[in-house]
Amino acid sequence: SLDSLCSTQPDGSLRLSWAPLLPQEMADQLLHKMAAQGTLNDRTVGIFRSCEQLRLRRACVRSSPLSAEAFRLALCPHRLQELDASGVPGGLTGAHILSGLASNPECRASLQRLTLSRLQLGWTSLEVKEEQVGFSSLQGLRTLNLANTDLTDPFLEDICTLPQLEVLDISSTPVTELSALLGCRLTLRSLTAHGLRQLDMSPARVISILSQLHALRHLDLSDDRFVSGDEAVRLLLEGGSGILPALVSLDVSGRKKVTEGAVTAFVEGRRGLLFLGLLATGAGSCDVLSGKNNLKVTGEANEKQICESLRRYRERECFTREALVHLYQLTNDMYNQTRPDILKLVLGGMQNYSESLHVQLVASACVFNLTNQDMAVGMPHPLLSAVVHQVLEAMRSFPSHQQLQKNCLLVLCSDTILQDVPFDRFEAAKLVMNWLSGHVDRTLQRMAVAVISILVAKLSTEQTTQLGADIFIMKQLLGIVQQKAMAGVVDSTLKFALSALWNLTDETPTASRHFIQCQGLELYEEVLKTYSSESSIQQKVLGLLNNIAEVEELQADMMQEDLLEHVVTLLQGPQVEVGISYFAGGILAHLTSRQDAWTLDQGLRQTILEQLVQCILGYRHMCSLTSLSILLRCFKCIVYNVWFYFIPGVQYCQMLQVEGAVELLKTLSSDLDTHSNVRGMAESILGMVERHQTTSNPLRTQTEKGHHGRS
Repeated sequence: SLDSLCSTQPDGSLRLSWAPLLPQEMADQLLHKMAAQGTLNDRTVGIFRSCEQLRLRRACVRSSPLSAEAFRLALCPHRLQELDASGVPGGLTGAHILSGLASNPECRASLQRLTLSRLQLGWTSLEVKEEQVGFSSLQGLRTLNLANTDLTDPFLEDICTLPQLEVLDISSTPVTELSALLGCRLTLRSLTAHGLRQLDMSPARVISILSQLHALRHLDLSDDRFVSGDEAVRLLLEGGSGILPALVSLDVSGRKKVTEGAVTAFVEGRRGLLFLGLLATGAGSCDVLSGKNNLKVTGEANEKQICESLRRYRERECFTREALVHLYQLTNDMYNQTRPDILKLVLGGMQNYSESLHVQLVASACVFNLTNQDMAVGMPHPLLSAVVHQVLEAMRSFPSHQQLQKNCLLVLCSDTILQDVPFDRFEAAKLVMNWLSGHVDRTLQRMAVAVISILVAKLSTEQTTQLGADIFIMKQLLGIVQQKAMAGVVDSTLKFALSALWNLTDETPTASRHFIQCQGLELYEEVLKTYSSESSIQQKVLGLLNNIAEVEELQADMMQEDLLEHVVTLLQGPQVEVGISYFAGGILAHLTSRQDAWTLDQGLRQTILEQLVQCILGYRHMCSLTSLSILLRCFKCIVYNVWFYFIPGVQYCQMLQVEGAVELLKTLSSDLDTHSNVRGMAESILGMVERHQTTSNPLRTQTEKGHHGRS
């Protein structure tokens, strides 16, 4: 509702027309929500220029496309304590941010936490010697994250002069020297130096500098290159408690040749250790780790270590992928265990790296293992809904990757997900159809067609119409039917394809027209003959033909003598099931309802009319087997057409009386369980009979299109 609450300014930005003085926390949450939903941009961020009503303290514009000017006008006037501008596209650089923040004297003192990771810092426009644009101008800074930026040695020196700096992340930067860290040796409590690949220092010199950081409690020297070893890491692990004795957290994940002996020595020398990162080191199985209940470990040795890895490494794609690979192996053996806690971690990885094929591939496999068979039943539906959304995103992002598409299809092929979980079924149906067009694997084809069949049945009429407008979908499904019919097989793939086509043509003239254009009538006539003893197949075929017959402009295409004569044989008989008779009657009722549109021999039409009346009257013999109201409710289409079309003269009113149908209609009319539409039809027929009894004039029939719905 943002547009309705705002006015547009000359520069195109929005301003709130009116707003109360919101609590500061609410303003922060509003900004964060807009950024998370992808609605924050130069236009919408303008509402935060109203500093009196929307007071920001903890601002998050993560990954939002903002220009330097929009950022300066909307955010810099606030007395910010925290700012997360990581990954911001649109030309906003670190230099712009520093310049804007430093222009506000209050912000220079108040800002404590600044995150600029994955941002181009743009140092060419930044001069350290100009106090107002240097990091050192933000004297209140305690936490600074510059991971994956173009940070260089001179600016690291500037940063390390900050008097209160406690937390610093310089991961994956081109820094070559760490000597500058000595400038904050008395305050720095946490140093993250992951993947410093351009570091040009001897291992001994690195350890010498680190050992002088007397306040350091948390150290990250991990590397996602999975390097074969590092002398500095070895010196640290084996150096005894004299090196960084107060350390409570160390991460050396990815260092391939970390030995169990070195890990044992390090852990035993630090009783206060709370975290140890050992993912992809091969050292996670150390015996010393099993007895430390308060020690959290990332690794691959067990479920606890793998889950901790997924929690800790949300910002590191390579580690996320590594943890998911081991989780997949673990979940292969998780039979009948509902684990929403683990599924939530997998979902987080998929969301954080939606553009990474490697992450999506292994994560989708994990999702299948965690939701397979009955394991999805106990999962929270909001969680499953978010998972399905991400699965569809993966299908859309990587349409040509066969294994990923297969994984996603396997996830969707779940009764719980398809029937109970809310998600965009229309989009899912399109994606699965697109996948189906390029694959012939029988097992996967069966699943894909099953998914489509269920999805189409749950779409709204508008969505079904939109889906049916694509003739490509009709061709694909008819192709599957033809493939199965030529082989003469009866399997679930054929049945699902027939159901999908039936649903796709329900109340959708466009899809029905495409069915005709794709030679569907000829194919379905053959299917009726080929599967004459398969009632489940015949009912689905007749159900679709009934949908076609409802469309007046397509009735001429169905005027095929052989087809109609075959349908007449399915009206009644000892081997004809009720459902088959119902749809056969519906087809014939629609095609004979408009005498002026009938193009075949009139004798055939008269024969069909007589057969229909006999069929309807024959239903009364079933009353001993099932409730009359329920039985006739199923045949509302035929009753409806009797009402309008099959009583063209006095003789039919007399027939209704002679055959006892009047009493059946009276029972139907008085039964409270009878559907209102059917009751109305029965009462109308009774009214015709009554008028016949009181006048010698023949009944005047009406002309109106009936609608029977779908079984």
